[in-house]
Amino acid sequence: MMQKKTVKPIVFGSIATIGLAVLVVSLTFQTNGQSQGRNLTRRKNEIIRIIQERGDLDTKLRRRVMAARTAAELESLFEATEAAQLRRIPFDGQRCYQVLKDLCAMGSRRSGSEGMRKQREFLNRYFTQLGGKVQLQSFDIRHPVNGSRVTMHNMIVQWHPQRKKRVLLCAHYDTRPFPDRDPDPSKRRGVFLGANDGASGVALLCGLAHSMGELKGSYGVDFVFFDGEEFVFDAEVDPYFLGSTEFAKSYRNKPPSYQYRWGVLLDMVADEQLQIYQEINSWKYARPIVQDLWAVAKKLGVIEFRPQRKHEIRDDHLPLNEIALIPTCDIIDFDYPRPGLRTSYWHTQQDSVEHCSAVSLARVGWVVQEWLRQLN
Repeated sequence: MMQKKTVKPIVFGSIATIGLAVLVVSLTFQTNGQSQGRNLTRRKNEIIRIIQERGDLDTKLRRRVMAARTAAELESLFEATEAAQLRRIPFDGQRCYQVLKDLCAMGSRRSGSEGMRKQREFLNRYFTQLGGKVQLQSFDIRHPVNGSRVTMHNMIVQWHPQRKKRVLLCAHYDTRPFPDRDPDPSKRRGVFLGANDGASGVALLCGLAHSMGELKGSYGVDFVFFDGEEFVFDAEVDPYFLGSTEFAKSYRNKPPSYQYRWGVLLDMVADEQLQIYQEINSWKYARPIVQDLWAVAKKLGVIEFRPQRKHEIRDDHLPLNEIALIPTCDIIDFDYPRPGLRTSYWHTQQDSVEHCSAVSLARVGWVVQEWLRQLN
């Protein structure tokens, strides 16, 4: 009797426990399934929007996207679509994308860091092998937190240095110290890779370098990679644009034997969901370049260059325009990932390789390359 009384509750409790476990597993599976289904639907809509904004969506492709049953099947279809788009563009966006990935693999590339040193050595080798003349413009600043000396280096790469009329193509190549705008407070002191905000402009210039040797006409081209664009630990007090300000002051105070007629700044140009509007300060200071670049984009059918003005952005083009008096346009997609969202990948850990695109790099590079070829 004692055994029966003892055994029955154990059996009943075991059955109840098993039943509860089955119910929990069932509910968990159902919840996960619903979540995966929602994520798949969301990604389908995102891919359809991307392809449509590139002007490549038709009814057949839309149906194939919507018919995809798994994330792997969907991404495989999207990759095939992107590969087809890349084959139609006479600019190697895949090469740029590989550089972007290589730079991000170096980790943080903030000013004065080991990652920045590795990046600088990588770029020096890259451009030297292609025939570029590489030099550094070095300067010291005080660390805004601890007061120590930090040596920064703008990198200048010259193509056809004998030509006195020159075009300045530039990007910042430092990354922000931390992803301080991440929606998760626990990540705001983590590693910021800056795939779009940092690596994309550098990667695009690496792609352009392959056509610089054959550039005809009377214009030479300089690539300038600015250090210290956002060596910022406190956004309220720390100065921005340290490298471009140093460069602009040097150009003004010690004029070289050549003259920069035009400048183009490349920033955040790899967004998978690309939309580039005419930035307001660029329109103010360098309207002819803005008009020319967007006219080239229209001619080529690169519809991501939207012919409307939007966003007044403080960026490296301001010292170039205001101090050096070089009319400079900022090509930037500040709606990252796209307009209308309450959240942004800007200065968060979401600014990563998977949110960038070889097609976006190809389309922007194609426009800049054709614009250079049309200069007299």
